[in-house]
Amino acid sequence: MRLVAALLLLLLLGLQARLWLGDNGIPELWRLHNEVDAQLEENQKLSERNDTLEAEVMDLKEGTAALEERARSELGMIKSDEQLIFLADPDTKTDEGETP
Repeated sequence: MRLVAALLLLLLLGLQARLWLGDNGIPELWRLHNEVDAQLEENQKLSERNDTLEAEVMDLKEGTAALEERARSELGMIKSDEQLIFLADPDTKTDEGETP
């Protein structure tokens, strides 16, 4: 009877060692959980970015205000009935060292 109990105890210790120290044991499970959490966080960030880009695309397709704003800021567009006026900063020196 003692021999059977000793064999069962050795078997239990062997299985516990594989569970805690083996290649597919508890530490591997913890590492995989951490990877899944990091991937879920990355997916959330990318999903928010995609939503922002989708809203911008829809705005550009449907409305002209966003398109006009982008053309004004990036391309310097002005309408035919508008005048573009540049104002010089009075504190800025010219090439000759004089103020304009």
